Amino acid sequence: MAVKIRLARHGKKGFAFYHIVAADSRAPRDGKFIEKLGTYNPNTNPATIDLSFDRALDWLMKGAQPTDTCRAILSYKGVMYKKHLLGGVAKGAFSESDAEAKFNKWLNEKTAKIEAKTNKLASDAKSAEKARLAAEAKVKEERAKALEEKRAAAEAEAKAAAEAVAAAAENAAESAETPAEGEAPAAE
Repeated sequence: MAVKIRLARHGKKGFAFYHIVAADSRAPRDGKFIEKLGTYNPNTNPATIDLSFDRALDWLMKGAQPTDTCRAILSYKGVMYKKHLLGGVAKGAFSESDAEAKFNKWLNEKTAKIEAKTNKLASDAKSAEKARLAAEAKVKEERAKALEEKRAAAEAEAKAAAEAVAAAAENAAESAETPAEGEAPAAE
């Protein structure tokens, strides 16, 4: 039986996640499988991969063929590199302890790289949030300034109108007090 290590799709439309499975190559994509090896969620950044390392390595050593995406996932997790090192041990190129040391060194570097990426993403998100808040504060300040100018202009206009009304009332009062020149006072 030809065994493939491939992805079985799960999740809802537009938001898929996958099970990594060992299945007969003739079985349907989401159909019958031999063993579930892990999960892969590409919706997170970086993608979340939960993999049974030993079982995946065991299937590879038995001759299972990974699909392109699964090969990339297995390489990312180090399963393909471990298989490569075990092949070197079988040929006598180096000892198993050397292979283990090489693998652990590679794994530490890979872990550091992944952690650096997650830290960078977190700091980028934090700085983007700060920039957004600063821009929002600037816009709020400009709006408050424009509103204050508008309010001051309205107050000045109201004050000018009140002064004009007061001046008109004063002029009317003065004209009522002083008789017109052509009029004579009424005789009694």
